[in-house]
Amino acid sequence: MKWDTCDASVQYLLHLGDDALILGHRLSEWCGHGPILEEDIALSNLALDLVGLARQYYQLAAQRIGDGMTEDRIAYWRSDREFRNHVLVEQPNGDFGDTMARQFYFDAFHFLQLEALQHSSDIELAAIARKAIKETTYHAQHSSEWVVRLGDGTDESRARITASLAKFWPFTSELFEPSSVDRAAHAAGWGPDVASLRGPWLDLVQEVLEQAELQLPEVHAKLLRGKSGIHSESLGFLLAEMQSLPRAYPDATW
Repeated sequence: MKWDTCDASVQYLLHLGDDALILGHRLSEWCGHGPILEEDIALSNLALDLVGLARQYYQLAAQRIGDGMTEDRIAYWRSDREFRNHVLVEQPNGDFGDTMARQFYFDAFHFLQLEALQHSSDIELAAIARKAIKETTYHAQHSSEWVVRLGDGTDESRARITASLAKFWPFTSELFEPSSVDRAAHAAGWGPDVASLRGPWLDLVQEVLEQAELQLPEVHAKLLRGKSGIHSESLGFLLAEMQSLPRAYPDATW
């Protein structure tokens, strides 16, 4: 199937679902490896929330595609060039500070995105957003608290979170660069103008960094096109692991 020829509303749902699925998979990699037991459980719960959200987007997309399409086929039978997630969410976990920095940046964006999607002209998409924003509010609180805790902790934790925030800062520019699908979604009233979210996002980020007594990173942005299917090599490795079982046993039932 040529995914880029799907209806624009379907392509938008795939973009939203891909962000949730890929970040959820990344967080699931922490299961059994968290720095403390409570955080191990918390990261697993975040992963479950995001994979559950991805399923809702994919189920709606599959319904609109028809022809026997399923959420599993959408998740497991596309190549990396057919995924439309932001490059930020596919980046490897690194250490705990890296994971929290990546999560912090995306959570702030995701909260604003869902806040806008609650008012989507697509009533089914709006219903998903109204449910998801409750979980995302907790996600944003969780990652923000860890940024403050690490920034206001020891010299070691402060140095590590500072480095992590700088490491992922260049990936944030793509969040606010509209793709052709973003433009179509905004024109149809389905989703927000992502460029307009930059100011509120910066306000949220700056507020947390001030509490942590940290500065905004002074790092140049990167030109990224994950939403157009141009990804880092990290996504290929992630998909190879995630898709291996259904591709090896395509007729398996559970």
